[in-house]
Formats: sequence, C-alpha cells, structure tokens
Amino acid sequence: MDPLASARCTRPPVVWPVAPCRGELTWRRAHGPGFRQTSPGRFLPVDVGHDLVEQRIVEQGSRRFRGAVTGWAALRWTGAAYFDGLDRGGSPLPVPLISLHELRPDDRIVVSREQLAHATRRRVAGLWCVSPERAAFDEARRRGTLRAAVAAIDMAAAAGLTTVEAVSRYVHGVGPWTGIELARQAVALAIDTSGSPRETAMRLVWELDAGLPRPLCNVPVFTSGGRLLGFPDLLDPVAGVVGEYDGAAHLTAVNRRRDVAREERFRDHGLEYFVLVAGDLGDRTSVVRRMHRARRRARWLPEGERSWTLEAPAWWSAA
Repeated sequence: MDPLASARCTRPPVVWPVAPCRGELTWRRAHGPGFRQTSPGRFLPVDVGHDLVEQRIVEQGSRRFRGAVTGWAALRWTGAAYFDGLDRGGSPLPVPLISLHELRPDDRIVVSREQLAHATRRRVAGLWCVSPERAAFDEARRRGTLRAAVAAIDMAAAAGLTTVEAVSRYVHGVGPWTGIELARQAVALAIDTSGSPRETAMRLVWELDAGLPRPLCNVPVFTSGGRLLGFPDLLDPVAGVVGEYDGAAHLTAVNRRRDVAREERFRDHGLEYFVLVAGDLGDRTSVVRRMHRARRRARWLPEGERSWTLEAPAWWSAA
C-alpha cells in the first residue's frame, strides 16, 4: 500500500492547438464555425472540450511566448493530482505563465514578468514548465494564506515531484520577492509525507491550534512481532495517538469496514484514536478539544512496554 498514491496522477490524452497553414487547416477555415481560437494564432476544433484541466493547460501553455508554465498548472502537468485548477467556488483558474515579454490580455491566463532563471525552465511532455520548486514557490505565494500555502508545498512533495528540503533551498535562495515571507513560513511547516490537503489541514490544527508537537504522517507502524498495522494519517509517537481524516471515499461500505478494522488493530496494540470527517475542520475549536482529549486518554507507554513499533522488520526493508 502506498499512502501517498492519491497525490499523483497520470496525464490524460490532450489535443494540441495548431496554427493554420496552407495544408488542411487554412486561416479561412480556422476562423469558421468548426474551430475555436485558444490563443493568438492557435486553433482547435470546437468539439474539443476544455473541461479537462490538462486540456486548459496545454491550450495556454503551448501559445507562442518566451517563458514557461508555472504554479498549479506546472505541478498538475508534471503529475501532482491535487492541483485541479479550480478556485474555492469551483470556477476555473487562469493558467499561470511567466513570460519574458508582453502578452495580449486574456482572461484564460495570468502572466508574471518576474525573473525566470534558465536552470528553472524545462520541457515536460512538450510544454515549457518551471521546476517543481519554482512552481511550488509561486503557487504558495498565489494562495495568499499560510495553511493553503503549506498544502501547496505538501502536495507537490507528496506527488514525488520535489522535497520540502529542495523547496526550502529554493525559497531561501531567492531575493525579496512579493510573498517571500509567506513562502518561508509555509516551507517551515511543510512535510514530505502528507497524503492529501485535508490531512495537511488536520496536522496544522494539531500543531498550530492545539499547540502539540509535530506528529509523524503516513509512516508504517508495526506490531512488536513484525506485522504491519497500517499507515496512520497522523501519529504522535510519544503519547501513542493516531489521528485519521476520513474523506468521502471512506463512506462506502467496503472502505468503512476497512476503517473499522484498522481502528481496532491500532487500539488492540495500545494506540489511542481519533477520526475527523468532512466538515469537522470548519470548527477548529472543537477539533482541538478532541485532539487534547485523545492525548489525555493515551497510554504514554515507554518504548520497551509497547506492542507497536516504528522499527521496520527485515521483511519490510527487503520488500
């Protein structure tokens, strides 16, 4: 089982815009009812939809400009699942581009004229994109709030595109850009092993609101006999507390049975347990109380008296 698998995605097939020429697509035909213009000089048949986020990215990222796709669009194009290109209301976000020259105003894009080092620009499946570190930096700044910025860095790392250490080196290596302080605060709170934005939100309530020590996330926990118990979303290894965030996927009968069995395994081995579900994070005060109560109920067993361990058995190391 890979607890971070949901953070990665496979790029689906897309249709690339084309420029009219003397061949099949002439300028006259391109401006007819059967085609739509995606950017200056680029066209697609009208039956090619743009609801797919990757289609929107390729339509704007393949326009003629000197620069690169950045932010959420570069991360999604490179394989990070949780960057869906939608705002909080579910409306499509403009595709973020860094351009070294002026582009015509277009509601489908947002253009930055900030510096773009050659080393941070690369070709990914036909599109020029910034590095994952630069993309995470730009997306964290765009989000504008600390917890959302942390989630952006967490999800870039969870997808395997980069690491928090690499993003931190990038952030601390740039100058006094707009939003730099937010990015520095966010990268200090980010981790490599958060499995979803909701898991990040739960962890930040634990750390920032409840004032509790930084937990471990999605690490394998074993019995003292070497059997895998599971990968808790949140683990306080000192008190012996497990926290889980159960999203919509956990509501099916099959997944619910698995969740109950997992909770039973953890409790049978002396670990206290709390669960958050959709809507809980809207009331942080209540969540903080639940977290503190779980920690008070915990057994706080010294390592030698536990029937669970973080030490991987030989079979796991060889797997």
